[in-house]
This record gives sequence, C-alpha cells and structure tokens, in this order.
Amino acid sequence: MLFESERLSYRRFEEADASFFYELNLDEEVMRYTGDVAFESVESARQFVRQYKHYDEYGYGRWSVVRKTDNKLIGWCGLKFHPTENYIDLGYRFARKEWGKGYATEAGKASLEYGNSAFDVNQVVGRTAAGNAASIRVIEKLGFAFWKKAPCEEIKDSLFYRISL
Repeated sequence: MLFESERLSYRRFEEADASFFYELNLDEEVMRYTGDVAFESVESARQFVRQYKHYDEYGYGRWSVVRKTDNKLIGWCGLKFHPTENYIDLGYRFARKEWGKGYATEAGKASLEYGNSAFDVNQVVGRTAAGNAASIRVIEKLGFAFWKKAPCEEIKDSLFYRISL
C-alpha cells in the first residue's frame, strides 16, 4: 500500500484488479457521467492495467482503493496529469453499492494530501458533468472552487473546479 486514510488504503493498479475494473465499467449508472466506454472484456481491462504508465511517467496516477475492514477493492481514485491541457485532475470511480458512504470524499482528500506531500502537487482540477450532483458535492466538500464550464473530452456540459494545496 502506498498510503492510507481512516477506512481505506491505496495502491497501484494490479493485473488482479482487471475483473473488478471490467465489472465496474459495465454498470451503466457508474459510467453515466464519465464519457468513457466499458471495457470489451476482462482481458481488455487487464491490457489497460499493463499499459498504465502514469506511475512511471509522473510518479502518481489513479490508485486502487481497498477497504481496510475486509481488504476488498471498492473503486479507484487519484491524480492524472493532462499534458495537452497542462493540469492535474482528481478522478474517482466506485462500485455503485459503495456510493453514499463517504468513500469518494475520503479517497479524494487522501489523494490530494498524498499528491501534495509526496509529489509537491499544489494545484488540482476537478471535472464533472453538470448533471452529476453527487460528484459536485464531493468536489465542493473537498474545498474546490468553481472555475469554468467547458466541454471536456466526451462530456459537453462539464464543470471545472480548482483547488490550491
């Protein structure tokens, strides 16, 4: 594990996570506001994990989120550098049965703190679809301030927030 928070621990993606990632992205409600498409198979999720280079390129990335009480993988959260836009964003995705338990807020806070202390990340962007009220609440709870409304990848009605650490 790279770091921990009260209820959760965080580690790099592993090939063993592929089945979870595949199932996570099959859930239409989980994917509703992401603009992403589901993996075609567990093998394609495994290929994604194998090819994930953010840790090597930047030191940080998205991290697998594991609940401490039962050592169960429940989602992912973390930082991603977008070189063409020149910013780092905070992203998260959790299994639907884990929604409403405060995990996204806890994981987001831990990711921001780890990014700041371990990698001197000092400004982060939060992006979400305008219709994603739950994600907006998480971003605002974490202290992000509204920055702008603009298209983002496949989401035309995206809201951008920023925070300085």
